[in-house]
This record gives sequence, C-alpha cells and structure tokens, in this order.
Amino acid sequence: MDLDDLQLVDHHVHGAVKEPLDRAGFEKLITESDRPVPAWMSTFDSQLGLAIRRHCAPLLGLEPHASADDYLAARAEQDVNRLFLGAAGVSDYLVDTGHLADSLTDVDELAKLSGSRAHEVVRLEAELEYVASQESDVAAVPDALVGRLEERTAGAVGLKSIVAYRYGFDFDPAEPSAGDVRASLDRWYATGAKRVTDPVLLRWLLWTGARRGLPLQLHVGLGDTDLQLHRVNPALLTEWLRLVEPLGTQVVLLHCYSYHREAGYLAHVFPHVHLDLGLTTMYVGARAPAVLAEGLELAPFAKLLYSSDAWGPAELHYLGATLWRRAATSVLDTFVQQGDWSAEDAARVARMWGRDNAVRLYGLDQR
Repeated sequence: MDLDDLQLVDHHVHGAVKEPLDRAGFEKLITESDRPVPAWMSTFDSQLGLAIRRHCAPLLGLEPHASADDYLAARAEQDVNRLFLGAAGVSDYLVDTGHLADSLTDVDELAKLSGSRAHEVVRLEAELEYVASQESDVAAVPDALVGRLEERTAGAVGLKSIVAYRYGFDFDPAEPSAGDVRASLDRWYATGAKRVTDPVLLRWLLWTGARRGLPLQLHVGLGDTDLQLHRVNPALLTEWLRLVEPLGTQVVLLHCYSYHREAGYLAHVFPHVHLDLGLTTMYVGARAPAVLAEGLELAPFAKLLYSSDAWGPAELHYLGATLWRRAATSVLDTFVQQGDWSAEDAARVARMWGRDNAVRLYGLDQR
C-alpha cells in the first residue's frame, strides 16, 4: 500500500517557529521536557532525534542519518518552514493558536508557507484569561465569555481545552452552578493570578465549550512537566462523557499515550468520542507501528484521526506526516499479508484515518 499521495488532514497542530534556531534552541524544541538539556546529553539521541536525521536530512540535500552537526548546518542555509511544510502532503491544518502564538506562524502564515488550507481551533482557557484581563467587574465575566466565544468561533472549526495541564481529569464532572462559578471567579480575581487553574472554572469552561456545538479537543496523556501523568488518564473522564453526551458535541482525545488503549475503549463505547495518536507517533519514532497497531485494537475506524501536534521546528510538521504514513502502511500491510484484511479494506481505513474522518467531523467539505 502506498500512502504517499494521500493528502492528510492534520487536525491538531501549532505554528512553526519564525526565528532561526541555534543548536541549543533546536534541541529544546524536540523534547517535551521544559528543563534545560543536560550538558552531557543531546536530544538528538532519542527516537525523535534519529527520525529527524533519517527522514528530514534528505530534504536538506544530505544523506539519511547525517550527523546532527551537518544537519543543523544545512538547516541554517535554507527556508526550512517553506521546505518542510510544503513537503508534508497535508491539505488542511487545524491550528491551535492558544500557545505562545507570538513566536509562531499564525493561521494565515501557515497556510501561505505550506500552500495548504489552515483553520483555527480556539483554546478555551486562553479565552477566559483574555476576558478576565479586559473585565474589571467579575459579574460581567460569564456573559462576556459567551460573547467572546461567539466572536472567536465564528470562523473556527473547533475548540480545545488543556484542563489536563491546569488540573487533571479527576474533577467533579457535573456542570457547576452559576453561584459556584461566581464564587470561584471572585476567588480568582482576589488572587490576581493570570492563569486559570481553579477546577470549578475549568469544568465551567468545558461545559460552556461543549454547548457551542463545535468539536471539543482535549489534551490527553503525555506532555511537558506541567501535568501529572497519572491524573490525565482519559478513563477519569468517563462520567463527564456520559453527562455531556446528550448535548451532541463531539469530543476528541488528543495524543493519548500511554493511555491510548483507554482512549480506544472510550471511543468504542461512546458515539461522541474520537481519538488520535498525534505527538505520540513522532516521539516513539521507529516504534510507531507498534503504537499505531495498539490504537487500532478497540477504536472504531471511523473514530480515528491523524495529527502531528507539531510545534516549533517545521521538521515536526513534515515528520509527523511521514512517520504516520510509514507506520500505518507497515501495520495495515501486515494485516493484509496475514490474510486478515483485504487490500481494499486497508486502503479504505487508511483514507478514513488520515483524511475522511476529519473532513466529516470538522465539516471541512463545507468550507
């Protein structure tokens, strides 16, 4: 099976870094750790680092597996954003603009550099923090938030929450009352804090976002040191998923590693739950076929999505797509060779996974 011609929909991604990167700057952006890289090691010595040298080096005119020094020297001489974004084979990028947006290409810039369509995904926590920065009257915040979301989602394709980072999934799943929200807003304003971390406000955001009707993306599983991994198991969302189901809003579990099997179960039993293995695919590198195969165990194939979750170096936008194509081909071809699947079914599932499911879910064929 050849997936090179399949135009993917990268349904969760960020912009590419605008400024040139020296070695230290590049190495900091190919790890999920937010700590300084120790002097005695290199983040090139990882599955992701080796994958960059293997798959990205040829686009710079180098042999596969070129040294890190040669790679970075060649990288510095080229327009890497245009090069790697243009080579990714992605027709549509769905861009989360809520994280360090000033240092990254915005939606329009990403579209121009890649030659692809780009659409915005609005981050809930960032919108509440913006409203709080503008409103001195706490009582005005609930209505102001609703108005802000109406404005911001007018041209957007989805919403995103990072409740996993700000608190975790072990929150009270019930929708908070207006009184509880007001009391929590009063406490938040009294502290003078800019970041929203109160669990009442975070679940109020989830419910408010779910009522907008757009697909709601949730970070799940691996990430940087801001989160506590044991508190972001998606199984902890089970009761909230039950309660929100009548709204009809589609919930998308992003990344999911190392809880991708739990995420697959939730997608299996709840009609409104979907998942991807974005970010995971890049960080596990040569092991991507094993992890993608596990993602296929329980999840209905109509619930699987492709994303890179690329952020920073444009290599990651390209590499996410490249590794997904290679890993999906390896897994699905194995099923065919074993006689378990037909070649036609394998090709159909690959297209659903890499493109068609996202087009349907986000209504991209209507844009």
